[in-house]
Amino acid sequence: MTDPVSTGAGLVGVIGLAIQITQLVVQFGTDWKDAPKNVKSFMNELGILQTVLSVTNTNILVNPDFAAAFQNRASVLLSQLGANAPSTTDTNLMLEICRKELASLLEELQKGREGHRLGWDRLKAAFKAKGRRESVENLCRQCQTLNNMVSIDTAVLGATTYKEVREAREEQKEVSLVIRSGVDESNRRQEVQEQQQERRAILDSLTPIDYSAQQHDFISRRQKGTGQWLLKSAEFQAWLKADKGTLFCPGIPGAGKTILSSIVVDEITKSAIIDPSIGIAYIYCNFRRQDEQKINDLLMSLLKQLVEGQPSLPGFIKDLQRGRTRPSLDDISRSLQAIIELYSRAFIIIDALDECRVSDDCRRTLLSRLFELQRECKLNIFATSRPISSIEKAFEGMQVLEIRASEDDVREYLHGHMSRLPEFVKRKPELQDEIETEMIKVVDGMHVSFLLAKLHLDSLAGKKSPKALRATLSSMAKGIGAYEKAYNEAMERINSQLKDQAELAIQVLSWITCAKRPLSTAELQHALAVEIGEPQLDEENLPDVDDLVSVCAGLVLVDEESDIIRLVQYTTQEYFERTHQQWFPIAQEKITKVCISYLSFDEFEDGICHNNDDFEQRLQLNKLYDYASCNWGHHARESKTSCQGIIDFLRTQGQVEASSQALMTKTLEHGYRQLLPMTVSGLHLAAFFGLTDAVQIFLISQDFRFQDSLGRTPLSYAAMNGHEAAVQQLLEKGADANAVDKLQRTPLHIASMEGRVEVVRLLLDKGADINAANKYKDTPLRLASYRGHVEVVRLLLEWGADIYAADDSGRTPLDPASMEGYVEVVKLLEEAAIKASRREQ
Repeated sequence: MTDPVSTGAGLVGVIGLAIQITQLVVQFGTDWKDAPKNVKSFMNELGILQTVLSVTNTNILVNPDFAAAFQNRASVLLSQLGANAPSTTDTNLMLEICRKELASLLEELQKGREGHRLGWDRLKAAFKAKGRRESVENLCRQCQTLNNMVSIDTAVLGATTYKEVREAREEQKEVSLVIRSGVDESNRRQEVQEQQQERRAILDSLTPIDYSAQQHDFISRRQKGTGQWLLKSAEFQAWLKADKGTLFCPGIPGAGKTILSSIVVDEITKSAIIDPSIGIAYIYCNFRRQDEQKINDLLMSLLKQLVEGQPSLPGFIKDLQRGRTRPSLDDISRSLQAIIELYSRAFIIIDALDECRVSDDCRRTLLSRLFELQRECKLNIFATSRPISSIEKAFEGMQVLEIRASEDDVREYLHGHMSRLPEFVKRKPELQDEIETEMIKVVDGMHVSFLLAKLHLDSLAGKKSPKALRATLSSMAKGIGAYEKAYNEAMERINSQLKDQAELAIQVLSWITCAKRPLSTAELQHALAVEIGEPQLDEENLPDVDDLVSVCAGLVLVDEESDIIRLVQYTTQEYFERTHQQWFPIAQEKITKVCISYLSFDEFEDGICHNNDDFEQRLQLNKLYDYASCNWGHHARESKTSCQGIIDFLRTQGQVEASSQALMTKTLEHGYRQLLPMTVSGLHLAAFFGLTDAVQIFLISQDFRFQDSLGRTPLSYAAMNGHEAAVQQLLEKGADANAVDKLQRTPLHIASMEGRVEVVRLLLDKGADINAANKYKDTPLRLASYRGHVEVVRLLLEWGADIYAADDSGRTPLDPASMEGYVEVVKLLEEAAIKASRREQ
């Protein structure tokens, strides 16, 4: 009998490496939902390969019954993988190639494990080697050949042992069953793997938004033992047991609302794990993320989370993604109702409603849609917010529980953070008790505040003696104006540091405060490492993340899971918005110069990347590329200063095209990264950002009629973003208000769709065709109705827009407005229809 270990040595080696790689990726703690597509694809292929090889090895190669069945007989499978098979067989060669590639991958991952902040951006490169992907893919294909070999062996065995079968039918049956069971199990596992891949792809297509990283960060900051007052309160327990309960929890800034929300999410998630018939979904509203938290985005995220809790994908979810248009608000609401009805009961948690966008009626629509769902389904709603009258009014008549940081919770917090104080405090328990007692008095006043406790605790960290510490304790601000004084004192501590440390802190705070979206640690590191005028980034100039946090006197923290560096609280942002002229008056100008200098690097002189892989690699290697491309112009416009560097940058065609590639992908639906305009000019970008000084300069040297590869003129770019002054400049120069792009859209189509009412007025004054139809027969009025832009609809109707003009599906402007639930738009259109009918009569 052959030695089973030697028989599958190469095969077992590949299996072992696959297991080690999978375990190591899990140990990194990186959220699988955020993994790049090529990494997911590689790991899925590796999982399939591991399954097939394991089944082949266990059920066939090391199975003594299989070997006995082919004793003195030829086996196609054993000729490839048997103990006596030459090492040069196709299968053994592929196994050896794959083993080497996986061993190399494992070595790279183990080296990377030594770093402290390893995310998917750095892991991705290890998986990207072409040889690795090909070796795994080739071996997966060879596994199908192995399945065929098993089938051949089965047939040959039956034909050559006809007499033995007659004499020993039961024995032959057992051998056949062994072989077939191995094949069936392999096929079953492969089918399950393919179904999981399809499920993940469909879920990812619903929305890229994922709040799990934030939940992980928030719950990890919970001080052990805190929040029990909420969970044990009569109001919370009643809400938990109710079928359609609502619990609204207002609280002052710094009271701990977000941490308490994460505790509620964690509590219900534990229940859902025990009882899968319970559904849970949650949203963390964030003033920094309002652009990605539109009403459809928020509801789609809730839908995605509830679908993830189901064992299989409902058919209506697959149907939701079909068609050329995005799902309407009504489509999403119907799907939400359908998925909630699959649960015995469902819970939705909304944190920081005060930070939910108010423009386009997002917050009101979100609440009204959730309350409508609650009337139809067993849905419980939990929400937190600052005390804001319009939000409190929406919850009138419902259960309200004010969030306050209890004295016990604050004591737990202070006790858990005493280790941050000087050594003389750690050695004196009585001094620790004194600090706790005095700080409770200070932060209580009208309300207890975690944030104020944190700021005051930070102010004690640098004290050199008990006397100095007690002096600071006695002077701590409390009551009205406490936050302002605490922030001022924090800034005094920052400015009292060594010069380089103070300058670094101001740079960090100015970038985070002025940034147009949350910044990752790597983005901020690259921003601070830029040397104006240099052709590339010097890696030696990158500051350490821990230093970025430590110099900021407790005003900055890093969300470990999402790797976002941010201010500690919304009130901190508000403080710097009020006082930025005092602390960093020319921050916008400095940020503009850094972004322009970064985008002018030699790395970008070749222009756009022509495939997704190259573009993704450019994004990964150049951390500030995406942010700088999308936001340099906003900072330039807000700095209100002219900069020769801007003009010089806009005249470098390669860099302009490279930056426009990252910029334009943000305006497209995810999944269509390469459907972007080529041949973008400096005038296009100046118009896009509304940089009137630059527009004026380029109107002298560039043709304002010049179109990008999608047929859009600079006027279309300015109209899209509502830059009235730039639109006026271009129209006065003679730009055509009726110029069409390749989708037959005029600037009026684009301005109407984006809700730019003053630009619409300018274009109409210049003779824009109010009833122009694009490729799909959409008129400006229909597009404005579809997006719910009330004032644009009103203006177009005043100018005589055709309310009955239908698109290529026969839908008039009233249809999309009704489907999306835009009540004011529907009312305007119905009134216009009545007036038109009267005129006809």
